[in-house]
Amino acid sequence: MTIDFQNICQSQLSLSPWAEQRLSRLPGMNPLEPADWLLVDDAFDQQMAYADHLLDKKRDAVFAMENIASDAAAELLDMVIASLHARPDYQITDQTVTRPDGVVIARNDDHPLITARRLVQQDFCLMGKAGDEHVLQGAALCFPASWTLSEKIGKPMSRIHVPVPAFNDDIARRVQRMFDTMRDGRALWRANWLVYADPDLHQPRSENAPHRPAPIGQGWMRVERQSLRFLPQTGTTVFGIHTIVVPMNKLSQEQRETLTTL
Repeated sequence: MTIDFQNICQSQLSLSPWAEQRLSRLPGMNPLEPADWLLVDDAFDQQMAYADHLLDKKRDAVFAMENIASDAAAELLDMVIASLHARPDYQITDQTVTRPDGVVIARNDDHPLITARRLVQQDFCLMGKAGDEHVLQGAALCFPASWTLSEKIGKPMSRIHVPVPAFNDDIARRVQRMFDTMRDGRALWRANWLVYADPDLHQPRSENAPHRPAPIGQGWMRVERQSLRFLPQTGTTVFGIHTIVVPMNKLSQEQRETLTTL
């Protein structure tokens, strides 16, 4: 079956970050049970096929690494595989991992960060402490939402969020304090949202390029369920992004009603 990579959507939106107070107030972080870190939803097969395609055909656009993060990438892969052992929809051997869609991924034939991304339905960014801030030291970012990896790699968190207007100095300080308090066993999550004029998951955009969202009530709702995990051996924090895209006409009545009040 041929997959239309530019039109991959979930059947429903399980989060309403614009309407839930715990998510709508920045930075909106909430405790995350480690068992809930890696999600599989009804768009898994299609999203994973698209991610595999991008990693094969556009690797330079969706993957970037600084040498300093090599050990963190290997630690992340170990953490991902350890987490997947608890999932009956994955089959794991010493050499391979079989995903829920039946695709077999070799554990040691590629860069560990790329292998981690091929195993699960979320992008990964490796944030390492350098000076007073955390810096983007590596990423497998197949589904960017209006940013470009090449512009952000090697940049501190305050610079990564240019030109996001809501990420002001106060929010930046609070987010940095939160990163500084990450420790082994602690996991957090948040969600954001934006209405897009088309559903393509791969939406890189330069900092200077305008984003023209579709009017509310039209287009597609794009929600990112974002997570933080700490890698204790390297002291790196992993920022994960699980992307959900749903046509606006598939939102529940309550979701549509709360949107109209914004």
